[in-house]
Amino acid sequence: MAEIYLPAGVQKQVIYPGRGEIPLFIDGTRATFHFRTFIDNDERTEVDDSKKLGEPFVLMFGKKFKLEVWESMVETMRIDEIASFHCKYYHVKSYPVVAQNLRDTKKKREGKIKENEHRHHSCAFDAIHRGVGYKDLDDILHTDVDLVFEISLISVEQPGAYEEEVWALKPEEKLQRIPEWREKGNRLFKQGEHSKAAEIYAQALGCLEQLCLREKPGDPEWVELDKLKIPFLLNYSQCKLLDEDYYQVIKHTTTALEKDPDNVKALFRRGKAHAAVWNPDEAVIDFKRALELDPSLKSCVNKELKKLEEETHRKLEMDKAKYKHLFPPAR
Repeated sequence: MAEIYLPAGVQKQVIYPGRGEIPLFIDGTRATFHFRTFIDNDERTEVDDSKKLGEPFVLMFGKKFKLEVWESMVETMRIDEIASFHCKYYHVKSYPVVAQNLRDTKKKREGKIKENEHRHHSCAFDAIHRGVGYKDLDDILHTDVDLVFEISLISVEQPGAYEEEVWALKPEEKLQRIPEWREKGNRLFKQGEHSKAAEIYAQALGCLEQLCLREKPGDPEWVELDKLKIPFLLNYSQCKLLDEDYYQVIKHTTTALEKDPDNVKALFRRGKAHAAVWNPDEAVIDFKRALELDPSLKSCVNKELKKLEEETHRKLEMDKAKYKHLFPPAR
């Protein structure tokens, strides 16, 4: 294989040589690696560590990744190799934008960024004027500092050897997949594969959430994307209802009702979930509202209300027996 040269201003030091030959990195190749980022100063100040961020980084070649120098570095490495790369400041101007996205993703997983909270993601040029919201990253943006990346290459997969993940798709590709995922999820549901269908619906919801994060809440584009979530929320909830995961049903139907307060399917399914976890008052409210909106549900709603009434009576009898045992009549 021909020797691969690093760009001027990038110096490599091998820490562990790895194994085998250097893989072929063509467009569509997926490289997975852990990284640590340091400022090139006397203290060797750590900026980021992918292990602390919670997962390795996955780089798709040929997708015009913002930090182009990472492609140049990784394509010189063997599997299991660990290497340190010193990069001059002009190669890493876009690093703060990349790091912002990774840190925001970690916060979102931890629930520290709310579902509808807007975080602006942009190019490095825009970020220079606006900042990225992290002081250490903003300091890197506004000063000419060299960075050192310590890369540990875990795996390299050629195109066709893996199913392309949602995050790696371009925005227009993600939007094109939405009806495909709905159809696939519905097909699995009809086949009785409720858990697998739920995974597909959840994947579509995650994709729509990523697209929403690119828009400003309330803008027409954001509103349209947000509406697309409703059928997936309803279908996901139905899967979870059949799997008896009732709190997930309550959570996702509530989200659907925040977007569409008169959604009968969401009300009825949430009512069933409330009844299952014994929130009878909430269940009755949802059932009666669903019936008010759709009188054709009278038979179904009456059946559910009767079950609630019978269960309430049963619990009252059990409570009477329990208290009678605890407090026997005086002699």
